[in-house]
Amino acid sequence: MGGFIQPIFFAFSIFFLTQERTHRMSWQAAVETTVTGFGYELVDCERSAGGLLRVTIDKLPAQADVGELITVDDCEKVTRQLQYVLEVEGLEYARLEVSSPGLDRPLRNAAHYARFAGHEVDVTLKLPFQGRKKYRGVLGAQPGVEDVQAWRLVFDDGAAEQALDFTLDEVREARLVPAFSFKGRGGEPAPDRKPGQRGVIKPKKAVPKKQSGESAEAAPVQDKVDGGLKQ
Repeated sequence: MGGFIQPIFFAFSIFFLTQERTHRMSWQAAVETTVTGFGYELVDCERSAGGLLRVTIDKLPAQADVGELITVDDCEKVTRQLQYVLEVEGLEYARLEVSSPGLDRPLRNAAHYARFAGHEVDVTLKLPFQGRKKYRGVLGAQPGVEDVQAWRLVFDDGAAEQALDFTLDEVREARLVPAFSFKGRGGEPAPDRKPGQRGVIKPKKAVPKKQSGESAEAAPVQDKVDGGLKQ
């Protein structure tokens, strides 16, 4: 993954009157059918106690793996269709939010784990193991185990390389560790940054060579640290 991608979202607020009726489709099925019907991947779908229905979508793996990203138009299109489907099915909600997953994409099922095997992942267990719940390491399948629910996280604890074997039902949450590109604009390597240094670091300007017969010396050039990019 290259560059920093902020999650985008399109939100629509609507309130329905409470009514008693037999639902022909659950809200989970309505969301999944709508999202996949438009040719997107349903990454996550959750409903809060306050009525917020949050839906996370992405391009299909073949598209996402070549750099295609979810746009505002994608989110708006899915939002409008979900609004219609949920109303027709009589499924109540207070607010609907459709968004892209961002760099720290959640892993919710075995297919997600298989797709991102070999990537660095943050895993939070439901119960502590050896005194901790949170682990960060490289995701992979457990050797010799064919169960799609069984996975391994390889990490370095500072003393030696360790392996944590777990099953999906033991996981509270798992997310990709964001991978950033530190190349400057135009593909040039970014300047070196000293520990603790913030802001945008401008590369050193080349000092012009003194021409023959020139007596004046060029003024020394110093590094400059800005608080942000100029508008």
